[in-house]
Amino acid sequence: MGPSAGRPWDCGRIKMFKFFKIRTSSNANTRERPANVEEEHTTLHESDEEIFAQLDSTVFKRFLYYASPYKKAMVVATLAVIGFTLANLSLPLLIKLAIDGAIQDGDTNLLAVVAIALTVVAALYWLTNMLQNILITRVALTVLYDIRADMFLQLQRLAMSFSDKTPIGALMARMFGDVGALQEMLEASIEIIGDFLTLIGIVVILFILDVQLAIVSLAILPMLLFVRLVWQPIARRAFLRMRRNSSIVGVYLDQNVTGIRVIQALNRHRENHNVMGRKVRDFFGSAIRASRLSGLMLPTVEIMTGIALGLVLIVGGNRVLSGAIEVGTMVAFLLYVQRFMEPIRSLTMQYATLQRAVASGHRIFELLDIPLEIQDKPGAKPIGAVEGRVEFNDVTFGYNPDRPILRNITFAADPGQTIALVGPTGSGKTSITALAHRFYEVQDGSITIDGQDIRDVTQESIGEVMGMVLQEPFLFSQSVLENVRYNTSYATREEVVGACKVIGAHDFVMELEDGYDTILEQRGSNLSVGQRQLLSFARALVSDPKILVLDEATANIDSYTERVVQDALKKLLEGRTALVIAHRLSTIRNADRIVVIQDGEIAEIGTHEKLVSNGGLYSQLWQ
Repeated sequence: MGPSAGRPWDCGRIKMFKFFKIRTSSNANTRERPANVEEEHTTLHESDEEIFAQLDSTVFKRFLYYASPYKKAMVVATLAVIGFTLANLSLPLLIKLAIDGAIQDGDTNLLAVVAIALTVVAALYWLTNMLQNILITRVALTVLYDIRADMFLQLQRLAMSFSDKTPIGALMARMFGDVGALQEMLEASIEIIGDFLTLIGIVVILFILDVQLAIVSLAILPMLLFVRLVWQPIARRAFLRMRRNSSIVGVYLDQNVTGIRVIQALNRHRENHNVMGRKVRDFFGSAIRASRLSGLMLPTVEIMTGIALGLVLIVGGNRVLSGAIEVGTMVAFLLYVQRFMEPIRSLTMQYATLQRAVASGHRIFELLDIPLEIQDKPGAKPIGAVEGRVEFNDVTFGYNPDRPILRNITFAADPGQTIALVGPTGSGKTSITALAHRFYEVQDGSITIDGQDIRDVTQESIGEVMGMVLQEPFLFSQSVLENVRYNTSYATREEVVGACKVIGAHDFVMELEDGYDTILEQRGSNLSVGQRQLLSFARALVSDPKILVLDEATANIDSYTERVVQDALKKLLEGRTALVIAHRLSTIRNADRIVVIQDGEIAEIGTHEKLVSNGGLYSQLWQ
C-alpha cells in the first residue's frame, strides 16, 4: 500500500516539501501502483528464516514507488553525483599532467594552469558533494514520512482480529526501528550510484593509460568477488536474526511496561528481569555477530588494496625504468588504484546497511500489504438517519472460522428499547456487541440497522449512529474537554459541560487543577476507575448516537458511584436503542428484554420477571 490521492497525509507532505523547497512531480497522486504491491503478505513473520526466504528485488521496487513523486529532486541529486564523480576522476589525471607535462619539461605556465584547475576541481568536488547530500537526505526523510504515514493509516484500518493477535511491541519495532534502518539505506542510495560510476570510470581510464598495468591492477578482483560470495549469505542471515531479536525485546518490554501493576502486585520483578536479560543477551549476541561480519569485509578490502598497490609499484616501476610509461602515469595508477578501492570499501559498508534495510523493508511492506478484512463494499453509501432498530438474523461467527463461538444468534431491538445480554464468562456477549459495530465480519447470517445490512453501508456511518462504552475506559493524554469530545470535535465547551453534568462528572472535573483543561496522564491514570468511566459516559452522551452499546460499563464502579451512574444512564438511554452487557444483574432488571447467552447460543429471551419465573439459567444467575 503506497501513498494515494486524497489521503490525510498529502497536505502534510506538500507542506514538508514547501519547507524543503523541493518540487514534486505533477503526477505524484496519479502514478500507477507497481504490479508487486499486492503480494501475499497476510501475517507478520517474526522468524528470520521466513523473512530470509522472501528477500528479493521487491523491496527496492517499492522504494522506487514511494520515491517517484520526488524524481525531479532525485534527478538533480544524480546529476550532482555525476559531477562529483567527474571531479574525483580528474584529479589523478591533472597530477599526471603536472608531473609529465609541466615538471619534467620545466613549464611553469602549465604548472600554474594545473594548480588553478586543481582548485576549480576541488571546489566542484565540494559543491556537488554538498548538493547531493542535502537533496537525498531531504527526499529520504520525506519518503520515510510517507511510509510512516501509510503504516499508521494501515494500523488504524486493520480489523480488530489483527490487533487481537499482534503484540504492540512488534508493531512499534516496525514503525520506528525498521523505518530507521530504511533511512540509512535511502540516504546511502546516491552514494552507491556514485561508487559504481567511479569504479566504471577508473577501469576505463586505467585501460586507456596502459593496458598491461591495468590488468595487473585489477588482478585482485576475482579474489575479492569470491570472498564477497562466501560472506554475503552468512551476513544476510545475521542481520535478519538481529532484527528479529530486536523485535522480541520490544514486545517483551511493552508487555512489562503496560502490565507494571500486575508485575508489582505479584512481585515478579526478579523473574522478569532474568527473562528480559536473556532476551537482551540474545539480541546483543546477534548484534555482535552481525557487527563482526560487517567489520570483516573492511580489513579484507584493505589487505587487497595493499596487494594491488604493491603490484602496481613493482610492475609500474619496472615499466618506468624501461621507458614504457612515464612517472606521472605510474603515479596516476597508484592514485586510481587507491580510489578504486575506496568505493569498494564504501560499497562493502553500504552492503551491510542494505542487508538491514532489505530485511526491514520486507517487514514494513509485509505490514502495509496485509489485506483489510473489514472494508466498505464498492458503492457503499452512508447509513443516513436511523430510528435505531437493530436485528441479528441467524448470525454465526468465530475468530477462527473453523471454530465458531456464536451460533444461530437471532434477536431484535426496536427503536428506544434496551436489550440486555447476560450469561457466563466466555459465552460470547462481547463478541455480539463487536459484531454490531462491525469490528468483525459475520460468517453466516446478517446484522441490520433499520433494515439495512451493515455490510452494505460505510463503516464510518455506522460509527456515527452507534456509540460504545467499554468496561475498561480508555482516555488519552489530552485535556478532559478533548477526551469528552474525542469523536465529536465540533462539540462546544457548553455541550461538554452539559453532558458531564447529566452524567454526574462535572463536580469532580471542577475539582481538578485546571478543570476541563486539565491534561490527563497516560490512560487517565490521575483519575479513579469510576471517574474515567463517567467521562466515557459523557463522551457517549456528547456524540448523541441513536444506538448505544454498554459492554459491562458499570463493572468497575463502586456502589455509590453506581447509583449516580444508573440515574444518569436513564437519561442517556432515553430515546436510544441500547445493547447492554452486565454481570450485575440488578443493573439490567428493567431492560425491555434480556437475552441469555450460553456456549455461544441463545438459551432464553424474556423480561426479568418472566426469566426468573422460568427457572432457567437466568434464574440460577439471579439467585
